[in-house]
Amino acid sequence: MSKIKKIGLFLCGALAMAALPTGANYISSDHIQDVSKTLPAKMGKVKVANAALGSWGNHSMSVVHREGNGEAEFHETQSDIIIIRGGEASIIIGGTIPDGKKTAANEIRGMKIEGGEKEPLHAGDVLHIPIKTPHQMLLEPGQKLDYLAIKVDAK
Repeated sequence: MSKIKKIGLFLCGALAMAALPTGANYISSDHIQDVSKTLPAKMGKVKVANAALGSWGNHSMSVVHREGNGEAEFHETQSDIIIIRGGEASIIIGGTIPDGKKTAANEIRGMKIEGGEKEPLHAGDVLHIPIKTPHQMLLEPGQKLDYLAIKVDAK
């Protein structure tokens, strides 16, 4: 391909990207994969790491890598949408969080959920967790889970 054609294709691509409507964002799968690759090295003792991909008004999105159980969570004003990218785990949804503690504004966390329904998680699964619904990720030893987490404020 000639140098002029390559420059023309580059400019067309740049113009197409510049043509996104105000407020619209494009996040490529390559970018998500690149960010995901950095997460295992950032895990602390709770065996989870995440990186923000963007925040827009009442919602935000992060990419998450997990190799251990999560705390039980209850969000008073946020729904979660979780898109499983890879790996396997389980999630408990519903029930109660005994001895739950307020850990941030509008958020309660605890060590476990009593009651609730346990669901297996696999690549391609999508979850919607409404506000005020306890939930907790559970991984067996050796399991890993990669997902997108979208937080939606219920304002």
